[in-house]
Amino acid sequence: MPSCCCLLGLGFPSPPSALRILRRRMASRAFQLRLNPLTGDSEWLVVEEEEEEDHHPTPPPKQLLATTSYLDMLNDSARNRAYRRAIEAAVTDPSSRVLDIGAGTGLLSMMAARALAAVGGETRGGSVSACESYLPMGKLMRRVLRANGMENRVKVFHKRSDELKVGDDLDSPADILVSEILDSELLGEGLIPTLQQAYDMLLAKNPKIVPYRATTYGQLVESTFLWKLHDLHNNEANAADGVWLTPGEMERIVSVKPQQHAMQCDALEDEIRLNPSKFLNLTFGNGQIVIVRPISRYEQHEMDMFMLLFHGGYFNWILLGQSSTQLLLDGRDNQVVRGRNADWCDHWKQCVWFMQGKGIPATEDQVLSLRARHNQTSISYQLNINDEACDRSFKGDHLTLLPERIALYGDKDWRSALINTIKNALTVKSSPTCVVADDSLFLALLISSMSPTSKVIAMYPGLRDKGAAYLRSVADANNFSIDQIQVIGKRASSITADDLKHKKVNLLVGEPFYLGSEGMLPWQNLRFWSVRTLLDSMLSEDAFIMPCKGILKLCAMSLPDLWRSRSSLKDVEGFDHSVVNETLGACGYLPGDQQGPCLPYYVWQCGYTKKLSKVYSLMDFNFSEPIHSCFGKTKIEFSHDGTCHGFAVWIDWVLDERKSVVLTTGPDNRYWKQGVQLFSKPVEVNPGKSVMHVEASFDPSTGEITFSSSSTTCS
Repeated sequence: MPSCCCLLGLGFPSPPSALRILRRRMASRAFQLRLNPLTGDSEWLVVEEEEEEDHHPTPPPKQLLATTSYLDMLNDSARNRAYRRAIEAAVTDPSSRVLDIGAGTGLLSMMAARALAAVGGETRGGSVSACESYLPMGKLMRRVLRANGMENRVKVFHKRSDELKVGDDLDSPADILVSEILDSELLGEGLIPTLQQAYDMLLAKNPKIVPYRATTYGQLVESTFLWKLHDLHNNEANAADGVWLTPGEMERIVSVKPQQHAMQCDALEDEIRLNPSKFLNLTFGNGQIVIVRPISRYEQHEMDMFMLLFHGGYFNWILLGQSSTQLLLDGRDNQVVRGRNADWCDHWKQCVWFMQGKGIPATEDQVLSLRARHNQTSISYQLNINDEACDRSFKGDHLTLLPERIALYGDKDWRSALINTIKNALTVKSSPTCVVADDSLFLALLISSMSPTSKVIAMYPGLRDKGAAYLRSVADANNFSIDQIQVIGKRASSITADDLKHKKVNLLVGEPFYLGSEGMLPWQNLRFWSVRTLLDSMLSEDAFIMPCKGILKLCAMSLPDLWRSRSSLKDVEGFDHSVVNETLGACGYLPGDQQGPCLPYYVWQCGYTKKLSKVYSLMDFNFSEPIHSCFGKTKIEFSHDGTCHGFAVWIDWVLDERKSVVLTTGPDNRYWKQGVQLFSKPVEVNPGKSVMHVEASFDPSTGEITFSSSSTTCS
């Protein structure tokens, strides 16, 4: 596909920052960037393409694609079955020429090749071509094809679809196109430009398209929780603590990005009721892409739940996108329905479109005007004629953060914990030199406003110049001089005594928060510990360090939906996929003693979940010491019956040990991701009879924590 996103093909988002792949192609090789989460340093890895078609492809690096949704998609049996039926219905002519764009593991290509063989296509000139531009995925596809005896029946191109040429790569235009370049928003993977270019350059007249059409549904709803995810200004006004991240008329200077945000909204069923209406049709067939506009008048009285959802008279956001998306795969009745109450999966979610501020007040029987607009890769919405345009532009001092960070910055308890800890530290530090060791907006403002004689050095390794411009804009409103703050915009390894004017650091603080790390595992915020170590010679003897400690916590969990989506693959619609398990980071039913990777998830969004034990401490990280390897172990005694699929693990940050001020990031807190370590096989547990021993070790050279566990049952 022509989009320049990192993972091109199957319609999935790029992997989190722990493995951020910035792909560069050069002839028969690709370069990908691997980041060290503790330092922010990176290195280029080279992925070579085999020269000869019959050469056995070398497997991609272990667990290379574990943080993507490929495995979850391949475990989605309803999706796979619907695609198989649609492809079989489309391939009826033995001379059919099939093109698969974004082929991934080659599943749809193999379905097409099998269907073609069933109608005699192998002797009548039929063909299947698979286009996969991401080289490691293409190498994996070749292994899958070989495992299924399909290597000579599917022609593979390691190219973007707009690099293919009829006459050079393809013998003739394709008359059947199969693809799944769809994300939760529908258009985010470049669906429109990809299909349009294919129509113009690669397809015959009147081609068959799988999928044929998509319909998105949505509704207006209200939720206090989702309001907190975007309205920082009004939430910090409620906190009333004197620190203003969004002061006065600058209430939008820090905001969420105006786009649809993917989220598992099933978890909110106790707070909202979904009864979606059709918002948008998008048809791919008939040689063109047709978008049918949504209804222009949204009649509130048609939906009874609106009155049930009122608590203050405001709609807080618009839930759109895949609140229930039907993918009509063959134009008839073969479809995949994704939305609430469908089997849980992680590769298609619902989406949230946030309205500004507190929302729009509405009354029963009121008619609201809804307008939808789209560009090549996204759909935006506007409620009522006078609502501000969705494609609004911002000044250079404007910052966009993820919804969970916005909610955290507006959380009264979180702010209070930091304020009280810093206030206590400043009572014994006069005119301190303070280093904000991460990308914290809140701490830089807090210390500067609370201590007018302090010198604040904000490292801002991710925010950099944007962070400096923001601080200049809000300084007056927070009653401090911008001369107090120096933004370095460097990683710790690059900081010298000259940057600190040869002054010793009295306060070293962090939330910790590093821009771009939100998708990582919790302990990769131990970058704060690495920074503290690199600055060790610049710290005063009595330097105050916040947080002073991190505590690794865990809880045994029943996670049947997540475990099913991460289980190892064998047969997928008749095709052996076992060769992909290691690369895709499969967890369940692995051979021998193999264990899948620990992966980051919002546990509250993982379908059905149940805690089976109390919370245990597993390991301490003492930030008063330089970074070092750590080891911990604990025995878990179960408090509930159930099937244990693994454990959730997170870090509690100790801000002030003397006063027991601790910020937890566990599953009960919706603003943080936890690590989830799934077992190879589920374990049935009973209170008083079952125990589990868990060990963990931390490697400071890589920033990784590895786990091992064993369970026993007492008679």
